[in-house]
Amino acid sequence: MAFVQFSQVSLAFGDRDILKDVSVNLASGTKAALTGANGAGKSTLIKIMAGLIEPDSGKRIAEKGARIAYLPQSGLVHHGCSLREEADKAFLWGYEVQAEIDKIGDELKTNSTPALLEKHYELMNKLEESGWHRRATLAESVLLGLGFSKEDFDKQTELFSGGWQMRIALAKALMGSPDILLLDEPTNYLDLEAREWLEKFLADFTGGFLLVSHDRYFLDHTINEVYELFGGDLKRYPGNFTHYEKVREVELQTLIAAYEQQQQEIEHLQSFIDRFGVKATKAAQAQERQKQLDKILEHKIEIPESLKKIHFKFPAAPHAGNIVLTLDGLSKSYDGVTNVIDKLDLVLENGERMVVAGRNGAGKSTLLRVLAEVDKNYTGSFKLGSGVKVGYFSQDSAESIKGSETILERLENHAPLELIPRLRDMLGAFLFRGDDVFKSIDVLSGGEKSRIALLELLLRPVNLLILDEPTNHLDIHSKDVLLQALRGFGGTVIFVSHDRGFIEGLATKVLELTPGKHREFKGDYFYYMQRLEDEANGTVGASSFDTSTQQKKVVEEKKVETISAGKASYEEQKRIASEKAKLERAVKKIEDAIAKAEEEKAKYEAELAKPEVYSNGEKAKAVQQKISAIDEQISSLEADWEEAASKLE
Repeated sequence: MAFVQFSQVSLAFGDRDILKDVSVNLASGTKAALTGANGAGKSTLIKIMAGLIEPDSGKRIAEKGARIAYLPQSGLVHHGCSLREEADKAFLWGYEVQAEIDKIGDELKTNSTPALLEKHYELMNKLEESGWHRRATLAESVLLGLGFSKEDFDKQTELFSGGWQMRIALAKALMGSPDILLLDEPTNYLDLEAREWLEKFLADFTGGFLLVSHDRYFLDHTINEVYELFGGDLKRYPGNFTHYEKVREVELQTLIAAYEQQQQEIEHLQSFIDRFGVKATKAAQAQERQKQLDKILEHKIEIPESLKKIHFKFPAAPHAGNIVLTLDGLSKSYDGVTNVIDKLDLVLENGERMVVAGRNGAGKSTLLRVLAEVDKNYTGSFKLGSGVKVGYFSQDSAESIKGSETILERLENHAPLELIPRLRDMLGAFLFRGDDVFKSIDVLSGGEKSRIALLELLLRPVNLLILDEPTNHLDIHSKDVLLQALRGFGGTVIFVSHDRGFIEGLATKVLELTPGKHREFKGDYFYYMQRLEDEANGTVGASSFDTSTQQKKVVEEKKVETISAGKASYEEQKRIASEKAKLERAVKKIEDAIAKAEEEKAKYEAELAKPEVYSNGEKAKAVQQKISAIDEQISSLEADWEEAASKLE
């Protein structure tokens, strides 16, 4: 059985312990995940296991002849040959074995010893069992599974983008029949279909693997044990990732209790030392307490940042009509011939959370750019509803994050007044913890700028969020925070994501895009997947759940209503215009009243955030009563607004 083993491995960077006497064994059949907070040392641990970094102490033992494949997070680039030729490099070990077989075969012609015959048989058997002779078929299967087309096979590798370069690297790691797979964020550049294929590949994989991933759904369907790296220590938890989180939650409750008790003891000792350390009569006692404090600090309890529960809410969404947007025959073409989006009809209602699904190249990001009015080169009709204010996030949003101010300063300049006291928590949720918030914007990586761009968007008062891959640079816990915030968002969401768990947790409606076609599913993502499965099994017809005809009917009905209004008598038109103007004034008056009430509420919330207020029970109670009264006023105004806006619609 092939294996790679650690025994009491330690590694430090300066005065920081990354690994402390870590022991772990990976063997054929191991299906393990490695987790821990950002910066805990997960990538470093995997590099040591791959033999790329030498530890300070301890042993790394790999079985002789064991093939270990390692995939880093990023940075691999291929050039100088076709995709097919690059894929064949994954089988170099097989060519080497074949060369050795040929060499022994030549020797056997003149020296047929039992030892040579045994060696010859072992090598031939090894090559046969590995499937090396079927390498062309295996390479094609893996490349197609990871999203490449047959047309890509003869394309030069340097023509592929960064994400596809990493898919090439992943394909080579998988198709080389390794004994041990070490995968650092293998799903980062994969769409849903490729992730599902990788899940199935790992389920059938007979070797052992250790992987890092921020996709809970993917982990739950691929692994059966979790290793957590925290504070240099490595601890094993049997079961899938969800089970690990439940066990860790119970442990964390105990840890927090011990942490709070220790903090009280530290505060008590420090207080005594500060008060009496300089007094001659108390010097001995102060020194004794200093020794006690030093001993406690040597074993100071830390709470894993990744397991701290952080929540935040969006600013109140501005009021909008019931119909958020209407598309009528919307088409988009890049070459003037082939429509990426072809005659799309859609009516989106307030409060819906719609995921746009489909393979890479189906037009998902293109549609979002059109809806965000970034791309206006389309045909057909696109109309936003009354009062709709759009917030748009894409991976290009990071390019707008520039300047020499610190992260905290930038966010304070963009945040509503009532959210400023909670900015540190929000930044923590988006992986900016401790002194990270004082980093200059100019020194941030692309991923860090992307997280800042997303957080800035979430701080704005909008009622239609259009999000293209919002979870790309977030860890599992950050995704959870974002998911809970979006569930509580008072507006409408249109999004694209490759994270199955995130989609299932948020989507209430699915728009499926395939090249030149579209279908709408009025249900959550689980319902959508079940429908696709039923269709594949022949148990339901595609037409029975294709609602594009229904949407077209809705749009046509609205056209008829408009035409009918145009044919009304002159007196009737005057009456309608007068009534409309009256309702518009009423809606505007109520909106102004709501805005004024929300401003007043924000002032009291800012007041409540002051230490001299929240630390004084009577003052805090009085301010809270005022906030509650304003909440009741806003609720009443919102009911009036709904009635008036409905009549206006």
